[in-house]
Amino acid sequence: MNIPELSTALANTQLASKVGIAVLDKALENSQTTGESLINMMDRSMELSVNPHIGGNIDMLV
Repeated sequence: MNIPELSTALANTQLASKVGIAVLDKALENSQTTGESLINMMDRSMELSVNPHIGGNIDMLV
């Protein structure tokens, strides 16, 4: 039984676990942001469907 090798292996396993958790946390944060953006987009599209005249014209000077 080689104690230094076991200690190194355990430290590597713990590091890999922490990195995996950090990546999953970032993915969860990204999913939440994407979901919030989707909800905001749906709210805006519902407003346009209730008020179809909004955004239908462009004022432009040449």
